[in-house]
Amino acid sequence: MTAKRHRGKFDPDNPNPYELSRSRVENFLKCKACFWLEQIQKVKPPEMPSFTINTTTDILLKRDSDSVRGKSTLPIWKEAGLGHMIPFDHEDLEKWTNSLQYGLNDSYFNTIHKESNIKLGGGIDDVYLNTQTDQIHLVDYKSQAQGTRSPDKYEVKPSSIDDPWKIGYKRQMDMYVWIARQKGFNVSNTGYFVYVDAQHKDIEGMLDEKNPSIAWLKFNAVIIPYETDPSWVEPTLFEIKDFLMNQSSMPNHTPKGDNFTGCDLGRYANEMIDILKS
Repeated sequence: MTAKRHRGKFDPDNPNPYELSRSRVENFLKCKACFWLEQIQKVKPPEMPSFTINTTTDILLKRDSDSVRGKSTLPIWKEAGLGHMIPFDHEDLEKWTNSLQYGLNDSYFNTIHKESNIKLGGGIDDVYLNTQTDQIHLVDYKSQAQGTRSPDKYEVKPSSIDDPWKIGYKRQMDMYVWIARQKGFNVSNTGYFVYVDAQHKDIEGMLDEKNPSIAWLKFNAVIIPYETDPSWVEPTLFEIKDFLMNQSSMPNHTPKGDNFTGCDLGRYANEMIDILKS
């Protein structure tokens, strides 16, 4: 009998590649205790609400790219001096964007690291082809509303990926470049973040006068290049495999630092237990 897919709780007796999404690797990097609880003990952390408006902007930005896919570029790319970049056309692209089914088979966005027997994968937002180099570039869509609420103090800040809490965005791009290379693609180290930033300064409102049931939101849009560093990915997979096989007890939670490293779950759990004991 063929062993079933190896995902969720780690089973050392299952010979199939152990499926890890990029978000689970991010958990390992942020707090090994949280990773141990979820991957070895199957204790899920408290659920967070999904940010469906962010998902909606991702969908719409990809539809913009789909309208010219494989043919030409979009004005925002021309404006950024990247008119030679066109949306990449590939038969598996829709599967690559499916983060929930990333491990189903090798036509999805995953790769098996044979040395650790880990299948690493996820869901990408988009891929662009550099018509000058024939390399592909991975593209991540991001949305935000970073202006202050007070109109008299409002300052339009340029979108950036340099905020400390965005380190996870960069590591995600690193992992995805590594995966794409393992799948045999000629991938540039340069990835791109397409940011849309919701605005309210000097905007009177959002309701459509002609159609009262419609409301509009204005976004500033910008493309931000990022030079990836995938060199850490393979050593981390080896470290994860060793951890899964040999970590018999839960390590200490990594304290949440000022630069958004670590987690806050351990602090919360310990303080709650202390209150219940008192």
